[in-house]
Amino acid sequence: MFQVKTLLALLVTSSVALALPAEIEARQSCAYTCGSVCYSSSAVSAAVSKGSELEASGDDVNNYPHVYNNYEGFDFPVDPTYYEFPIMSSGSVYNGGSPGADRVVFNEDGELAGVITHTGASGNNFVSC
Repeated sequence: MFQVKTLLALLVTSSVALALPAEIEARQSCAYTCGSVCYSSSAVSAAVSKGSELEASGDDVNNYPHVYNNYEGFDFPVDPTYYEFPIMSSGSVYNGGSPGADRVVFNEDGELAGVITHTGASGNNFVSC
């Protein structure tokens, strides 16, 4: 009887211990969270890369990227001019259609300024992710 209880205790403990690293890894993979949407650093980089590529070539997809005027007064770590480009909760890179609520902001050198969202903001404003 003692061995069965010990074995059960070990199985329960090990299953909990095995689940914890996955939860920690999932939390660490969220470089930005907009509302309830988690974005990895690779998703952010992909959106910045596509937006920057379009901006540099003078192209756009449904008027993105376009100049972001920073009416909200965010203190970005890079110098302007700023551009905004959608980042998609689906994980794909924006290629048209509804842009959703979330945006990457980058400058004319393709440097990430930040990630912002309409989620939780009043009107057509943005809040930081």
